Amino acid sequence: MRHIISTIVENKPGVLAHIAGLFAGRGFNIDSLAVGETEDPARSRMTVVVRGDDSVLEQVRKQLGKIIDVIKVTDFSDVEFVERDLALVKVAVKPERRREIFELCEVFRGKVVDIGAKQITIEISGPEKKVEAFIELLKPYGIREVVRTGRIAIARGD
Repeated sequence: MRHIISTIVENKPGVLAHIAGLFAGRGFNIDSLAVGETEDPARSRMTVVVRGDDSVLEQVRKQLGKIIDVIKVTDFSDVEFVERDLALVKVAVKPERRREIFELCEVFRGKVVDIGAKQITIEISGPEKKVEAFIELLKPYGIREVVRTGRIAIARGD
């Protein structure tokens, strides 16, 4: 099962390595990891996406809660949430085919952020499946590079 775990932590050196090590030490491969400052610069939010056994992951969540630098742990398995993934995709495209790329961007609400003589860079965000579908449609044009943020998530409502 896929788990998205959000952790509010103290924004200081070594915390990321400590938490990532906790997952690795339990045999979990991290599918996605996104870290950034919160509204309070002294704190960061880490969003970790892993796949694995529910009972083992419950132990990991409990151990996360015991780490001094961890302020709050939220598992989005049992709550409604909004998630987004951001990607920058560089596509090799001849000028005569650029219109097709612009039309795909319009349908997927992507945004062209850079145009060069031989390539276009596009920004796309949304649920993981939307981003993956967009990337799949760009493959025939010649993808040169893809950079993704990993998923971020927030609980819905109050």
